[in-house]
Amino acid sequence: MKLGDAKLKRVFTFLIGFGFATIGAVYIISYCNLMTVGYNFHEYVQFIIRRLECQYFLIGLCLIFLSIYIPGGKKYELHI
Repeated sequence: MKLGDAKLKRVFTFLIGFGFATIGAVYIISYCNLMTVGYNFHEYVQFIIRRLECQYFLIGLCLIFLSIYIPGGKKYELHI
């Protein structure tokens, strides 16, 4: 595997994670309307924890974190 392939995989993982985090954040913000219906904050958090589309936010953050902080490539990869 060449060095460019490893960087391309990292960029692809970062972009997929960013997309998941964006989708999850949009749903979390849109579900804030439940608090105007009469839900309190605890019920709101319990609701969004159980929703798959809101869990995309955490999955996306994990993918972003892994793509940035997992070492790869050459030992001294300071050049771009």
